[in-house]
Amino acid sequence: MERDQKNMTIKMWAKEDRPREKMLLKGRAVLSDSELIALLIGSGNNRQSAVDLSKAILNSVDNDLRKLSKLTVKELMKFNGVGEAKAISISAALELGRRKRAASRKEECRITTSRDVHELMLGYFEDLPHEEFWVVLLNRGNIVLDKKNISRGGVSGTVADPKIIFKLAIEHLASAIILCHNHPSGNLFPSEADIKLTKQMVESGNMLGIPVLDHLIISDKGFYSFTDEGII
Repeated sequence: MERDQKNMTIKMWAKEDRPREKMLLKGRAVLSDSELIALLIGSGNNRQSAVDLSKAILNSVDNDLRKLSKLTVKELMKFNGVGEAKAISISAALELGRRKRAASRKEECRITTSRDVHELMLGYFEDLPHEEFWVVLLNRGNIVLDKKNISRGGVSGTVADPKIIFKLAIEHLASAIILCHNHPSGNLFPSEADIKLTKQMVESGNMLGIPVLDHLIISDKGFYSFTDEGII
């Protein structure tokens, strides 16, 4: 079928092969990644159908949806036929997927290990091209009270203000907190600034009676726990 469809617009394809009609007839699960993206962008360019353009976009990221989700609107607009509206549609759809994964972790949970924290927070950090700093607020039974984003930064850093963090902890009557931030580079090892901040936060928490139980660095490759490594 692919040979017959080359250089043809989607409207010229057999009806059952068109992404929109295929989805209506057989359901969304049968569509390929490129066909789903084609539905988002609606049209291609003067040389490619929407599906062919979508394939080109996917090929540029090794057909890895996680890599695709890290492309900015401006990076998506570099593809011939992808204007601002189409780029925003792709980016918005991928963000909805990320939020769905994060929402699935919102149920009440008890933190007993660093892996529990990683599973809880991974959805908030997945695919981010920049650093973010979050705090997990716990009650006396280590049940999660809430999760709060403290700051957003650039590719290589963000700022975490202890005053803001402990103000949130006090307002939520938290008995303990866990710190989390991501490294978009994939590097799991803490920087000197990470270590210094963590020690500062631990000291502040001890004075206020709100202990810092852990600090996790999260990336696509896994996580690093300051507690597991003996730093806390």
